Amino acid sequence: MKKYNTIKSTAIYIALLIISLQYSAIAQPQRPNPVMSPDVQADNTVIFRLRAPEAMSVKLGGTMNAGYAQLDMTKNSEGIYEIKIGPLESDMYVYTYNVDGVKTLDPSNNVVVRDGSNIESRLMIPGELTDLFDSQDVSHGNVTSVWYPSPVFGIARRMIVYTPPGYEESSKSYPVLYLLHGGGGDEEAWTSRGRANYILDNLIAQGKAEPMIVVMPNGSIGHPAAPNERSYSADTQTTNAMDFNSMNSGKYEESLANDIIPFIEKNYRVIKDADHRALAGLSMGGLHVTNTFMAHPDWFAYINVMSSGWFISDKEMYENGDKRLAEIAPKFNKTVKYLRFTQGGPEDIAYKNGLAMLEVFKKNNVKYEFSEMSGGHSWNVWRKDLKDFAPKLFK
Repeated sequence: MKKYNTIKSTAIYIALLIISLQYSAIAQPQRPNPVMSPDVQADNTVIFRLRAPEAMSVKLGGTMNAGYAQLDMTKNSEGIYEIKIGPLESDMYVYTYNVDGVKTLDPSNNVVVRDGSNIESRLMIPGELTDLFDSQDVSHGNVTSVWYPSPVFGIARRMIVYTPPGYEESSKSYPVLYLLHGGGGDEEAWTSRGRANYILDNLIAQGKAEPMIVVMPNGSIGHPAAPNERSYSADTQTTNAMDFNSMNSGKYEESLANDIIPFIEKNYRVIKDADHRALAGLSMGGLHVTNTFMAHPDWFAYINVMSSGWFISDKEMYENGDKRLAEIAPKFNKTVKYLRFTQGGPEDIAYKNGLAMLEVFKKNNVKYEFSEMSGGHSWNVWRKDLKDFAPKLFK
C-alpha cells in the first residue's frame, strides 16, 4: 500500500507540473524571434535591424556612411526597422542607432569598442584588411595594464604595454614603439579602436614586422587612467579643459620623457638606444609626438605623426617651431632613419594644419616622407597608418 501511495503521489505531482507549465506558456507572452544584426551578405552588403515597434524614427549612423551621415531605417509589419547598405570595402567600422533622437548601441550585436566616451557597436567586413585587424590562429603577444609612478604629475598613472609573442619565455631585449592616442581618448584607445595588438601579432607572424614592445600611455592629463577611475577634479568641464590644454602645455611630453620611458627601460628588456626607439601618435597624440622629438632630437630613429599639425592660427607656435627646427635639424637628420607624416586626405580636419607645418620642416631641411589616404580624421585611417608604419621599424 505504501508503494502504491508513493506512485500515486508521483503521478499527481507530474500531472500538476505539466498543467503548471502549460498554464505558464499560455499566461506569459511569447518572446519574439531574435533579430540578426548586422547581417553581412556574401557580396559585403550589410543589413542592419532593430526591433523597436513603438519608435517613430530610427536612423543608422556610422563610419561606413560618408560624413557619418544618419540614414533613415524603414519599419516593417513586425515592428523591425531595417536598412541595407553597401557593398562595403573590407575594414572595421563602428556604428550606432538613433531612436527618436536617442543614441543607442545595437542590442543584437554584443561586440562594442571604446575611444574615450565614444562607445559604439563594431562591424567587421571580411577581407585582407580585416584579416590583419582580427584575432587569427597565430602566436599572440600579451596586453597588460601597468601602473607606474609619475613624479611629473605627482600621482600614479596607467598605461597599456604590449609584449610580443615569446617575450616572457626569452631573455632577449626588444625595440620599443611608443604609441600615443588622440584627444578624448585614453590608454585603451589603441587596443580597443586601434586593434594595435592584433595588427602587431599578425604582422609579426607574417614576418613583416620585427617583434617589438608597444607602449600605449594615457595622454589625458586630467585622468590618471581609463575609464576615468580617479580625476584631479570632480568638475568634468575642468578636467576636459585640462586635456585640451595638454596639447600645448608640455606636461605630457615631460612625463613621457621623465616618467614613462625610464620606467619602461628599467622594468622591461628593451634596447636602450635611438635606433631601437620609435614614436607615433594621432591627432593630439601627433602634437605630443612632434613636441617630444623636437625636445629630444636624438632619442628616436623612427617617427610617425598621424593627422596632426601646428595650429595655423598660432603664430607663436610657428615661430618657436621654426627656430627650434633650425637648431636641431643637423642632429635630427643624423639620428632619424624614418620620419613620416600622414593625413586622412583633404577631408581630415588636421589636413591644412599639417601641410602648413610641413612647409616649416621643408624650410629647415628636415628630411621626411608625406603620405595621405582617404578617410578623414578617423580610426579607419590610423589603423592603416600603423599597418604601414610597423613594417618600417627597426630594420
